[in-house]
Amino acid sequence: MLAGGKGTRLRPLTIHTPKPIVPIFERPFLHYQLDLLKQVPEIDEVILSLNYQPRRIEEIFGDGSDAGLNIRYVVEPAPLGTAGAVRYAGESLHESVVVFNGDVLTNVDLAAVLRLHRERKAKATIVLTPVDNPTAYGLVETDAQGNITRFLEKPKADEITCDTINAGIYVLEPDTFDRIPKDEPWSIERSFFPSLIERGETFVAYVDRGYWIDIGTPEKYTQVHRDIMDGRCVAPPFATAPGSTVIAPGARVEDGAVIEGPCYIEEGAVVKAGAHIGPYSVIGRQCHIEEHATIERSILWASTRVCQDAVVRRSILGRHCHIGRNASVEDGVVLGDKSVLTDFSRL
Repeated sequence: MLAGGKGTRLRPLTIHTPKPIVPIFERPFLHYQLDLLKQVPEIDEVILSLNYQPRRIEEIFGDGSDAGLNIRYVVEPAPLGTAGAVRYAGESLHESVVVFNGDVLTNVDLAAVLRLHRERKAKATIVLTPVDNPTAYGLVETDAQGNITRFLEKPKADEITCDTINAGIYVLEPDTFDRIPKDEPWSIERSFFPSLIERGETFVAYVDRGYWIDIGTPEKYTQVHRDIMDGRCVAPPFATAPGSTVIAPGARVEDGAVIEGPCYIEEGAVVKAGAHIGPYSVIGRQCHIEEHATIERSILWASTRVCQDAVVRRSILGRHCHIGRNASVEDGVVLGDKSVLTDFSRL
């Protein structure tokens, strides 16, 4: 698991919280990826390749016993890029290695990916996913047999030959790692994969047309919550009841509060009389929503307070934020932990 990035696109949320553990409905994101790995019994160890705030991640997952997996941690001495991190973490490995980017949520059938890799006796297998607008990504071209033929970074409109992009999930054979320079930043996409093509090695694609998203921007981070609520992505806490309102048993919603689903209210949250929680809102643990406050299409991390008559719309608030009386936060605002907006202010 390549989980060493600084999450710069999600700042200021990631200043104190590494991207792999940003909460999705109060559950650290990495849990969703570990859930996927647990579905493949032959995966016997998970190596987390870390660099940014590694202790924060290790404190949550420990040795992996609570998650039902054996977890080992490898901390890069300095950022080594995607390929450099794989070599650094995989020095002692001799079996096929599944590599997962730390910001991807998907329901891909990993067992089927491994089967294809073995049937083709591939040196590398890459999962591809189709997108509507490939110009924002790097295209990956294949031939009729599913062999990778070319990578094209951020193509122009007249260069688009397919709709498949790199999904950030690979199966690699460790005997290819020796071509990655040791202790040097190296890109798996720009350097390692092209070397496989140049050498004519068996490098195949598994095209997955199921759910896939990169959560690395505020827009995508918000979207993944909506997708889980609507059932486009099947995941807890809406896996069995998409479109519903989920209120934790320990939350307190007073009579007279208006709750519109789908939405999520976590343990210890308090929603006072007259408050309005609109659709696609996430109210984190120990949040306090005071009388006649309005929350719409927004995500509030734990222990945030929204005071009387305040409004939060289409925004993300970090932990321990304070939104004063009659204040408003609207249209794509992202506040980091412990932000304070004084009474009657506007953002």
